[in-house]
Amino acid sequence: MAADPLRYFRPEARDLVDQFAKGILALEKGGSNAAVQQLLRLAHTLKGAARVVKQNEIANRAHAIEDALSPFRDSAAGIAREQIDAILTHLDEIANRIGALGPVETTEQSPTSKSEPAPVTRTVRTDIAETEAVLDGIVEAHALLNGLRGAAQGLTQVRHLTDRLLTQFAPSVSAVADARGPIGNAGQRSAIAEELRRKLGSLERNLGSVLDQMGRELSQLREAAERLRLISADGLFTTLERTARDTAQALSKQVSFEAIGRDLRFDSHVLETVQGALVQIVRNAVAHGIEGEAERLAAGKPASGRVSVNVGRRGPRIIFECRDDGSGIDLDAVRGVASQRGLPAGNDLDPEGLARLLLRGGISTSKTVTDIAGRGIGLDIVREAVERLGGEVSLQTDRGRGTCVSLIVPPALAAMGALMVQAGEDGTAAAIPLDSVRSILRITEAEICRSGTGATILYEQQAIAFISLATALAGSRWPARRKWNIVVIAGAAGLAAIGVERLCGTGGIVVRPLPQHMHASPLIAGAALDAEGNPQLVLDPDGLLAAAHAGDAGAIDDMRSRSRVLVVDDSLTTRMLEQSILEAAGYEVDLASSGEEALGMVRRKPYALALVDVEMPGMDGFTFITHLRADPALREIPAILVTSRAAPEDRRRGQDVGAQGYVVKSEFDQAELMAIIKPLIG
Repeated sequence: MAADPLRYFRPEARDLVDQFAKGILALEKGGSNAAVQQLLRLAHTLKGAARVVKQNEIANRAHAIEDALSPFRDSAAGIAREQIDAILTHLDEIANRIGALGPVETTEQSPTSKSEPAPVTRTVRTDIAETEAVLDGIVEAHALLNGLRGAAQGLTQVRHLTDRLLTQFAPSVSAVADARGPIGNAGQRSAIAEELRRKLGSLERNLGSVLDQMGRELSQLREAAERLRLISADGLFTTLERTARDTAQALSKQVSFEAIGRDLRFDSHVLETVQGALVQIVRNAVAHGIEGEAERLAAGKPASGRVSVNVGRRGPRIIFECRDDGSGIDLDAVRGVASQRGLPAGNDLDPEGLARLLLRGGISTSKTVTDIAGRGIGLDIVREAVERLGGEVSLQTDRGRGTCVSLIVPPALAAMGALMVQAGEDGTAAAIPLDSVRSILRITEAEICRSGTGATILYEQQAIAFISLATALAGSRWPARRKWNIVVIAGAAGLAAIGVERLCGTGGIVVRPLPQHMHASPLIAGAALDAEGNPQLVLDPDGLLAAAHAGDAGAIDDMRSRSRVLVVDDSLTTRMLEQSILEAAGYEVDLASSGEEALGMVRRKPYALALVDVEMPGMDGFTFITHLRADPALREIPAILVTSRAAPEDRRRGQDVGAQGYVVKSEFDQAELMAIIKPLIG
């Protein structure tokens, strides 16, 4: 502080000014009393900080802002546009003075520190290379942690072996005790094995707890490190909204500003590069596009024009789109100016050619030159900025309806919300950008309409294309099933329904561009890292829409005629659990509560498989399978026993009667059950 008394004031003051600018623009559009009070607190904090470091002019300006806002502390409704203008003028002057406060360069040095260099104040934003190095280290640590998890699983296996060893010792201990009284060496071995089991159990629990905690900490650290490279688009919108407001005021126009994508975070280099271009585009939209109030009313439009800026992703690329509802570009005037200047093919260019000509810069249809527009260099600035990023600019205009300018830049890091899904039974994980998700549905197979041109479902009284995500990604045949999880997504081409295996929740992800040498499917927008540092696909909504519209309804695999499963169990809970698992996998399921009932059903209807309980009133499961194997018409039906009996002799009896699988209910695992079923049915 002695060397630079403003060291901490400068970043604090800039932050306060940024917050105030955002708040005052929101207040102009209809803020509350609480908003005024928050602005007063910001102004008061800035004033106090400026007084401490002897920046009296900044303090006086902040005090003037307080005076201007104080009458509206209890009622924000009466604040006028002129008062907002006065406050913004003070704020601009404060920002200019803060910008002029450079670090103090002192020439005097104390006798004890003549050889020490002056302290250097580092910028808040970290170097990209340093952040990448941190991220690489965290990913490597996560990989090592996964290796430790494998070691922990090995420890669990050792504990199971110890349990088996104790089981073998038990008969030996009993026999020795009956024969000689004292347990002797067998008892000592049993005691040692018991102590080993306790030690292993304690070590397993402690190691598992530590590994889980390390995993959570590493995940949080990785998310924080990834966000070091990213800045929010929200700050960009504050500048653009102020640009629209000031330009409209200078030209006596009314304009409302709309921002879409405030919560997205992008690579700082991208936002810094496009900010100047977007400022120019917004200024042009207001100056050249939005008409005066009288002209708009005469055209049947609202008196206030609208300028919207949408920041988002289209596939792997980032899109910055500025759209207005103004008069559009007079292409005939552009063609005339091009001809006057002797530009090639000026009279022969179509609308797209004229748009490209405008983007070259140097053409203006304004009859006067002002501080805002008229020199024809605005779009040239835009094009040059985007070319620095290796991107492109597109321009679309509709005479009388407005203009849209899009900046399309190559892939970069970006943070966004996503819906996590499982594509198919193989467990392929994928993320769908949350801003493209319109609805989540649960439908039956009968609600899917198939034709020669593809499959559709009915959504909000309109037919939208449907495709299974597993089919879209891998080209696999669609499994027929009783129920479908549906994600309705929106893209540039409209809506589509995507069938997924499972919905896994929502969360924030950081999308990484794929390496340039990878020729990924149009469905893939990039990749993200999951909680354990493993890559997962990030899907492109427009690519999914294209796949859905090109889907082949004939690719649906109709399994109903060969995959009817009979569940036999006297427990309602078990029957319903097994039914839900099998139906989710695409099988038709019938239920029976006894062996006698099931035997009558298999004689009336063909089944591809039977899941049978052992202990049931009347005919038990062993007897039921015995009847199946004794009947020439039924003996080929595969049968799996699902029972609470785990004794080895019960397992042997199941094999003897002809069961192809034996599942113990206390060890029930859905994946294991499906792994047994699939080879039996095909």
